[in-house]
Amino acid sequence: MSSPSSQENDPVPFSALGLSDAVMKALADVGYETPSAIQAATIGPLLAGRDLLGQAQTGTGKTAAFALPILSNFSRDADAGRGSARKGPRALVLAPTRELAIQVAEAFQRYASHMPGFHVLPVYGGQGYGPQLAALKRGVDVVVGTPGRVIDHLKRGTLRLNDLEWLVLDEADEMLRMGFIDDVEWVFENTPPERQVALFSATMPGAIRRIAKTHLRDPQEVTIETKTTTADNIRQRYWIVGGGISKLEALTRLLEAEPFDGMLIFARTKKATDELAEKISARGYACAALNGDIVQAQRERTVAQLKNKQLDIIVATDVAARGLDVDRISHVINFDIPHDTESYVHRIGRTGRAGRSGDAILFVTMREKRLFKNIERATRQAIEPMDVPSMADVNEQRVERFKQSITETLEAGGLQQFVDLVETYRQDHNVEPVELAAALARLAQGGEPLVLDTVRVEKSAGHAFHEDRSGSDKPARKNKPATAGMSMDTFRIEVGREHGVEPRNIVGAIANEAGVDSKDIGRIDIRDDFSLVDLPKDMPEEIFAHLKTVWVANRQLAISRVKNSFEPPAPGRRAKPAVARDKPRHKKSLKKKNKNKGKPKAKQRPTD
Repeated sequence: MSSPSSQENDPVPFSALGLSDAVMKALADVGYETPSAIQAATIGPLLAGRDLLGQAQTGTGKTAAFALPILSNFSRDADAGRGSARKGPRALVLAPTRELAIQVAEAFQRYASHMPGFHVLPVYGGQGYGPQLAALKRGVDVVVGTPGRVIDHLKRGTLRLNDLEWLVLDEADEMLRMGFIDDVEWVFENTPPERQVALFSATMPGAIRRIAKTHLRDPQEVTIETKTTTADNIRQRYWIVGGGISKLEALTRLLEAEPFDGMLIFARTKKATDELAEKISARGYACAALNGDIVQAQRERTVAQLKNKQLDIIVATDVAARGLDVDRISHVINFDIPHDTESYVHRIGRTGRAGRSGDAILFVTMREKRLFKNIERATRQAIEPMDVPSMADVNEQRVERFKQSITETLEAGGLQQFVDLVETYRQDHNVEPVELAAALARLAQGGEPLVLDTVRVEKSAGHAFHEDRSGSDKPARKNKPATAGMSMDTFRIEVGREHGVEPRNIVGAIANEAGVDSKDIGRIDIRDDFSLVDLPKDMPEEIFAHLKTVWVANRQLAISRVKNSFEPPAPGRRAKPAVARDKPRHKKSLKKKNKNKGKPKAKQRPTD
């Protein structure tokens, strides 16, 4: 094996790594600016055809480290007219858990957005065989799966690896811990010997070393040392996105209720920093964006404005904030969770400077819980949960700030001219002093209310949130469904009966992935190649945008609004109610079911 290598803190740009044009376009779309250390160290050797043994902590960006070179080779083959005759998958990625398998498959799909005809399939236990078998029969380019389910397909003959060019083993030490190591050996032995192998592991126990020595050919060995120490003077908290509150609404409440001096908000992409900074500025805060598209001179001016209190908030990407050192930053908000633990450490290190205390708050969606656990595990610190401030908290802070402004104005003095004016007005109009003071307070507020109503419409977020008398953000529920009396719209999603989807799959995806309460989901009508679903009319745009990317039955929802309520079924077909979908549709299905009745079920792997 070749000697280990490490990567410096300032990696080369993606454009210098030799990736294909299609992959570079996808990276530009998602706004990624520079590779992480593991990506910069491994992409070159993998593109050159070398086997690779990579050691790096979980959450350092390993998925892109192997996905980008694999996709670059695929796209170049497609441009040259090669690879089209192959029917089986060209790449197989083994992952220890179904969650990681889904995450890796989604990453492949995202990076292949400019590669027409590309197909990736996650296979894992707990999901029915039907959708997996249908996809394998149609043909896929990449299979990402847990060892147990991959072996099941190989033994059934439904997965053939004759055309395999790449084999990736992700989180090898985790597979060893979960007892998958024999399965991994079996997969290696049943793949073509000329395939290229990439093995990634956070640690290198003896069993993993033996696999590498047996199955990898003169691999390039890469070791990335990660810095995972966080300062003791930084209070770390997290909030699970959901409960009918969008991330933007949560951030707005934090800005109102959480006392701060200077704030640094991290978003994942350049586009996101611009959009978020614009929305924060519209709420009356002195805010600016900081990203790679901003020229260096403007960046320096922005940082200077934060230092001299002309700005209070900066929304930045990781790269743009590198080296940023401003003592007055009291809060760091991770609006988008970082994909690697080292970025998290660097982000929150921007607060708590010069011996001061600092606050770091992390927004975590349901689909990002794995990344969150990686951060906790790598930093060896528990991050405490938090609740988003309620409307009562927001109003309390508004009143306190108003009182404080009165105190500061009185202490500043120089009021005699106004005292004379007010006293003259009081005598001329015979107004009580308290009423006159209240009128002046209202005048000072301008058009903005001092205390918000129990139902507040957030215009820029495009939705309302409700609060009951107890101060909870959720209305008191009665026995009737939440959708009763609720204004609903009909939405179309691009997954239907032929893809093997059922109502419970749709409900689960919308509820779990987008934080929509399952009781707020109305009628579901499943058609042949698409479905219709009723959702709240005032659904936030942020949730709507996220739903477009959610995967169900190996397809993205690609949700869109339907203009004319529920579309009529296709000619010659009668729309069946969604509840009937769980029943067998044909006599043939019933016969098959009765034929198999009494037969022992196939043994399932408990660890898959």
